[in-house]
Amino acid sequence: MLWRFSLCNILLIYLLFVSFLFFSFGIYFVMNDIVYFVEYELFIINSSQLIMTMLFDWMSLIFMGFVLFISSLIIYYSSEYMLGDMFINRFIILVLMFIFSMMFMIISPNLISILLGWDGLGLVSYCLVIYYQNVKSFNAGMITALSNRVGDSMLLMSIAWMFSYGSWNYFMYIDFFSFNFDVMIIGLFIVIAAMTKSAQIPFSPWLPAAMAAPTPVSSLVHSSTLVTAGVYLLIRFNPLYVNSSLSMYLMFISLLTMLMSGFCANFEFDLSKIIALSTLSQLGLMMSILSFGYVYLAYFHLLTHALFKALLFMCSGVIIHSFKDCQDIRYLGNLFCQMPLTCMCFVISSLCLCGMPFLSGFYSKDLILEIFSMNNINLFSYLLFYFSTGLTVSYSIRLIYYLLVSDFSFYSYHYINDEGWFMLSGMFVMVFFSVFGGSLLGWILFPTPLFIIIPFYYKLMVIFVCLMGGWFGYLINKFSLLDMLYNFLLNSICMYFGMMWFMPYITIKFTYFSLMFGLKINSNFDYGWFELVGGQGLSASLNYYSYLNQSVQNNIFNLFFIILSFWFILIILF
Repeated sequence: MLWRFSLCNILLIYLLFVSFLFFSFGIYFVMNDIVYFVEYELFIINSSQLIMTMLFDWMSLIFMGFVLFISSLIIYYSSEYMLGDMFINRFIILVLMFIFSMMFMIISPNLISILLGWDGLGLVSYCLVIYYQNVKSFNAGMITALSNRVGDSMLLMSIAWMFSYGSWNYFMYIDFFSFNFDVMIIGLFIVIAAMTKSAQIPFSPWLPAAMAAPTPVSSLVHSSTLVTAGVYLLIRFNPLYVNSSLSMYLMFISLLTMLMSGFCANFEFDLSKIIALSTLSQLGLMMSILSFGYVYLAYFHLLTHALFKALLFMCSGVIIHSFKDCQDIRYLGNLFCQMPLTCMCFVISSLCLCGMPFLSGFYSKDLILEIFSMNNINLFSYLLFYFSTGLTVSYSIRLIYYLLVSDFSFYSYHYINDEGWFMLSGMFVMVFFSVFGGSLLGWILFPTPLFIIIPFYYKLMVIFVCLMGGWFGYLINKFSLLDMLYNFLLNSICMYFGMMWFMPYITIKFTYFSLMFGLKINSNFDYGWFELVGGQGLSASLNYYSYLNQSVQNNIFNLFFIILSFWFILIILF
């Protein structure tokens, strides 16, 4: 057991050192406006070179620093969370492969290498989701893998469409694309690929289903790796879709995703799924601001969201671990008396998610809302955007109420405390960065201070929406316990909103019919007509004629004698 702790400690020190190195270089690059484009020749065969290209700019370096920093703390956190696991070494190796796939995708300016990192994320995420070998994990892993394969196929088709450009290093000439039909098709493929990875509608069901993975994996996936890959891809390919019909399509889909995830989180009782749906809501927020072309602002919120969302999942993991793997928030309650340190971290991370002033989430989220108010957008989208933001505050207040304020409803004999010091120490580090990380990143990424002047009522709109969302969350908790009619309506609404607008059923049915259609095609064509006319039929015909030719060759003298005899008979008769 000590060896496992020492392994996690060594990984913690190494990853922290490398993350600090990357982050320091990122600050130096952003201050001096430096970009390094590295090409390494792997081998050459008959004048054909295979070159590995890497892009080191401030965006990739700072993001890699964040990924490694959060990953180091999560591996350290896992040393205690996964303490009784017999295969913890396998788990840590899978997590490291997951991290390296994400880093490979981050530094790739080439579509081929992006596809390698992209596929590595999908494959390792499947292995991590099915880590607990049961039926629920297998189903969740299959939904995750099949949803992500759609994005993989889109990337493959975009590689095929870029074949005529002479190179797949999009970074070199993406700003000089002429908007012809080919570029529109490539942009469409890239947007669909990003939607699958970042779980936008209609690819949303895999994100809550992926909660079947261990909680440290969920903390890593939802903060800085898997789901952020789609946002990072759109940040890199932003000139392909901005100021086009694709951007309006992306904005509409992201707003619907925010609305759907906010409603579902308000009517969900699974602790992990509520936090997963909050991730979905924040991904919709990043996608919506990306559709307007604000790349650096989306990147800013991507980094701040990674900090407090990792902390939120780490807190939920401690709670689930202490309550004997119980995730139903109706059984929890009054945790401040028994787990004060964990509850403090949980409240801070939830307030960051709500956009509480002067916490990390406030600096990026409030800026996004004010920038959104300045754009030329219709009233419906504006109200939808702010209403979805209010739902974020609503389900956060609801979650805090169920965990910290409501009555304790677990076993009478229990042992719940804050003695997991390995987990708590990692959480305390994340609390510091969740409080101060937003202001620090704001100073680093935006050297010129942003001063937005909008009308007074627009300024107050953010605070008003947050207060209304909190009041709505309070009403849900208060009246759902008293009013029987409301409970009946609540159950009916839960059936619709809690099931993500029935998207899981639609996705499963669509997947089932697609697989059955593929099976029919396979049996009727690949193993049917194509075999008779194609491979097997051609092989049988060749075998038959080869046998016939061989029999002729073996009996050639007999044939000559028979033909000669037949010829003499004809001469005698005629």
